Amino acid sequence: MAEQELERIYNVPLRKEAMKAPMYVRAAKASRALREFLVKHMKSDNVKIGKYLNQAILEKGRKNIPHHVLVKAVKDKTGLVKAELVGAPVEKETSVKEVVKKEDVKALLDKVDKEAIKKEKQEEEKKEVLEKPVTEKKHGEKLKKELTNEQEEEIRGKDRPKRKDKTEMIKK
Repeated sequence: MAEQELERIYNVPLRKEAMKAPMYVRAAKASRALREFLVKHMKSDNVKIGKYLNQAILEKGRKNIPHHVLVKAVKDKTGLVKAELVGAPVEKETSVKEVVKKEDVKALLDKVDKEAIKKEKQEEEKKEVLEKPVTEKKHGEKLKKELTNEQEEEIRGKDRPKRKDKTEMIKK
């Protein structure tokens, strides 16, 4: 990372420029005004606006922008100006290689964890199958109760006859 050449804190007025635009465009106009302000005062065409500063502009919606914002602008030796809201947390920059390495490590750990979980489940299922007797039915099948003739008559009622076979019903 290039060392900083210049660091300044500005109170950037946004209202004057934003009032020139219609209501639904005010946040965009305020962002452009902020960028123009920093180009003029930091004397660099390459300006990056930080995410916390952008969130502060859009906090109340695109129609109701803040009248001014307190900005910390840092200019590198390469001429890049990074603007961020004063008091915003500083984010550590990570290179692309570090990010890729972290993602690879996480992916490998997830794979290993998934495989281990599958093996554990298979072992548990094997244990359950071995422990249960063969006569026991699976969970998906419903247990059918076999009733005696007396119990059927009680449930159905004594005066009602048993249902005849379909063939007998069709014949009539």
